Amino acid sequence: MKLKVKFLGLEAGGKLIVILNQEDAEDLGIRSLGRVRLCSSQKELTAIVNITTRVVPKDYVGIYEEVRDSLDLKKDAELEVEVAKYPSSLQHIKNKLKGKKLSYEEFFEIVKDVVEGNLSEIELASFVTALHDFGLDLDESTSLTLAMVETGEKLKLNKKIICDKHSCGGAVGDKTTLLVVPIIAAAGLTIPKTSSRAITSAGGTADRAEVLMPVDLDLEEMKRVVEKTNGCIVWGGTLHLAPADDVFIQIEYPLSIDPLLLPSIMSKKKAVGANHLVIDIPCGRGTKVKTIEDADLLAKDFIELGKKLGINTRCAVTYGEQPLGYSIGPALEAREALEVLTRRKNLPDLIDKATDIAGILLEMTGKVDGKKSALEILKSGKAEEKFREIIFEQGGDSEIKPEEIEIGDYGLDIRSENFGLVLWVNNSGLTEVTRAAGAPKDKKAGIQLYKKIGNQVKKGEKLFTVYCEKSRKLERVRKVLEEEKIMGIGKRMEMLIHEVKEIPVYKKTFILER
Repeated sequence: MKLKVKFLGLEAGGKLIVILNQEDAEDLGIRSLGRVRLCSSQKELTAIVNITTRVVPKDYVGIYEEVRDSLDLKKDAELEVEVAKYPSSLQHIKNKLKGKKLSYEEFFEIVKDVVEGNLSEIELASFVTALHDFGLDLDESTSLTLAMVETGEKLKLNKKIICDKHSCGGAVGDKTTLLVVPIIAAAGLTIPKTSSRAITSAGGTADRAEVLMPVDLDLEEMKRVVEKTNGCIVWGGTLHLAPADDVFIQIEYPLSIDPLLLPSIMSKKKAVGANHLVIDIPCGRGTKVKTIEDADLLAKDFIELGKKLGINTRCAVTYGEQPLGYSIGPALEAREALEVLTRRKNLPDLIDKATDIAGILLEMTGKVDGKKSALEILKSGKAEEKFREIIFEQGGDSEIKPEEIEIGDYGLDIRSENFGLVLWVNNSGLTEVTRAAGAPKDKKAGIQLYKKIGNQVKKGEKLFTVYCEKSRKLERVRKVLEEEKIMGIGKRMEMLIHEVKEIPVYKKTFILER
């Protein structure tokens, strides 16, 4: 069937979707969410169909921007539209829904169709739900990981040893990567660090690094920076490394499930060629992993999967009961990391964690007493020098000073209502407040802490300050603070957490970070 093109002037979120008039759809014998093959004079592709009675007239096909760009369509173009076969990957998804084990070839077909946009959101949701319900054994995790790697780009470095680190997420204010990368690079090792933007947190590593330098490099630019400096901190979203993961995340987030945690992380490490990897597993209240036992089980899975992939993997189970350092939010965290690198501020918890993780990597590559070596590199100024090299090569201001990093103009001081000790900190509450303040989109928004667990507090003393770029965000912050108790202050730990008088509204924090 020949149909004229009608440009809708809209994006479909990266998906290949077209709209047909109901009469044309009936003539083709296709229903909504079916597939059509679109053929121009030089190109063709498969798209998912939506059906309308009004938006697109008969004899026309409504085209979103993604389809327009893919087919390079011009005004008044015509397309040959025909019913497309359902991809064979759908049968593999149905098999997984029945609890059957899938092979590498079957996972590859599914992932390939995910990357090419051949599966609808319902089909993708079914696949992700099946993984959540039936799980993945070690062989399946390996197959899915490799399929995700093979359907994307790969970073090829002529290096025998390539290091990497990754956090499972949930540690508030975790700017560890901003220290680990320059320490490892200054030690003469290669660490091509790809990082995520925030999904459910107040800021991802890419958000923090972007305060100091551009992070949206392409693969060739990333390679140039790494070859010049031994390291980089770039956003993975522009690199096309394991691109299926970005699609899976869009499905996992609204469902509040994360069955692809291991394949997601390990595929990106494999894609950059990493062969020495440390996985940081923050543990405790407010983190993704609540107990040490669960952390150890997850570590076992990472190590076993690493062996299958040829990646020497170790895990660091780290303390996550309170924020790391005293800052939360992209600009504040970037400033705090730079203060530590320039030796202007001594933050024992941040330094301890960063040098622990860097030390493990150093020992994995043959260094003796890795933590001591990492501390020496940090204290000597070599890490700062290397970090400024990376900033310069990525197009940032390599001479920037911590005090030159701007934070929000509007502040709200939160003071203690009584005397005592800080007994606990509500990490998820801090994240909610920081996001209400505008982070991570508003880089200057965030929280500056003055007190942490074990600190003595006087009545009326400042506990923390919330910063916003826009004054209207302060009202949102106040509303969250009315619902969330951020710190527990008392003379002793009380046994009663809270009383439940009626059926509670269940609220669970979902952490999805890459």
